[in-house]
Amino acid sequence: MLLYSGHEEENAPHIQGVALILPKVARNALVGWESHGSGIKASFKTKKEGITMNIIQCYAPTNDTNDDIKDQFYEQLESIIEKCSRKDLTILMGDLNAKVGIDNTGYEDIMRRHGLGERNENGERFANMCAINILVIGNTAFPHKRIHKATWISPDHTTENQIDHICINKKFRRTMEDVRTRRGANIASDHHLVVANLKLKLKKNWTTGQTALPRFNTAFLRDTNKINEFKIALNNRLQAVRDLLKEE
Repeated sequence: MLLYSGHEEENAPHIQGVALILPKVARNALVGWESHGSGIKASFKTKKEGITMNIIQCYAPTNDTNDDIKDQFYEQLESIIEKCSRKDLTILMGDLNAKVGIDNTGYEDIMRRHGLGERNENGERFANMCAINILVIGNTAFPHKRIHKATWISPDHTTENQIDHICINKKFRRTMEDVRTRRGANIASDHHLVVANLKLKLKKNWTTGQTALPRFNTAFLRDTNKINEFKIALNNRLQAVRDLLKEE
């Protein structure tokens, strides 16, 4: 299943869109989802009693974008996060276009010193937002080689940055076992695939009033007489359609 969100205006450019691809286990656990332009939120039932997992995927403006557009993006993101219950597990991920760097001074509660490079203005905004919402920046929490930290590479292959992030609310910090990039994934992009390992299991969501799928009588197919009757009935119906077409 594919859940996606992007520009809703007619003839809008195909940029800044986001999506979630759900395997069967996630599709069965899906409780609901919301589209928010360059952001998307999906909620899943987990095997932890009373705990829902909220996934927020987003695309943030680049560092040189107008401040008003950045403010608008973060205001919308804040409103999405605020609607997630503090008792639930919340994951924020995506292309945040934010370099948070190595120095975690003032942000010790939400990041460690395993980041990459130096913090830029977008990184400051992002770190502040994570601190307010108590979201741990997973990319900075696990020691890795530089090649497993960089998430983006420039077209000329001379510059690498860590601007894609996966975060988790601090209450469930120990659920996240690792975050790193996987360079072997050929996704035809200047971004590397960022992967997080979570110690969590999803649970099938049985919705009330769900319509049961019809059961087919397969024994019918083993009855030769029934099969012949079906063939005759089907042929008669097809012949009636052919006759109508000839009349036209």
